[in-house]
Amino acid sequence: MNTEQARFNMIEQQIRPWHVSDATVLGLLSARKREDFVPVALKGLAFADLEIPLRGSGEDAIAKGECMLPPRLEARMLQDLGVRPTDSVLEIGTGSGYMAALLASKAQRVITLEIDAELAAQARTNLRNAGIQNVEVRQADGAKLSAAYGSFDVVVLSGSVAEIPSNLLSWLKVGGRLGAIVGDEPIMHATVITRTGESSFSTFTGWDVCAPRLRNFAEPSRFKL
Repeated sequence: MNTEQARFNMIEQQIRPWHVSDATVLGLLSARKREDFVPVALKGLAFADLEIPLRGSGEDAIAKGECMLPPRLEARMLQDLGVRPTDSVLEIGTGSGYMAALLASKAQRVITLEIDAELAAQARTNLRNAGIQNVEVRQADGAKLSAAYGSFDVVVLSGSVAEIPSNLLSWLKVGGRLGAIVGDEPIMHATVITRTGESSFSTFTGWDVCAPRLRNFAEPSRFKL
């Protein structure tokens, strides 16, 4: 495989058509080596428009959310959040560490939470090998945040939730943005919520996409009286 040609094709055929036009985001997708975050046995899929399992059988890993998200999804979310060089970022759902690497290239610092110890350890290795020093990987359940984490300019959920828990909004600074994939299959929506004041928020629902669930976030009851 011609790696650089495959990377170029990914950007031109997958990412640009998804309305990603920010030059800094496109530059990051070219410079940050996605293949270095993919399991060795699956490196041939690094630039494919699909979810890449990080361990075990493909279907089982994806069902558990143990996968890399498609590059077009990560690029579009990165663009929509408008990450700035002074921003502090919290990511929930580290996975391979690739999204954290992209965020770190635009932000001042990134804390990323991974519920699974093995995946957290592999993400640390991937980020260290990539020479990224402003990311801290923590093994933690992002559905059960504590006050010790502080507040952030950007919160990213790298996976889907049925609905955004209200407690996550309290982690945003005024002017901060939270990005998530919200809803249920077959239709989910990319959603960005901005904290406009101490007790006020604005919501932008952009594009339709499906993504695996993040673990332990609440699912609303489907039974109605």
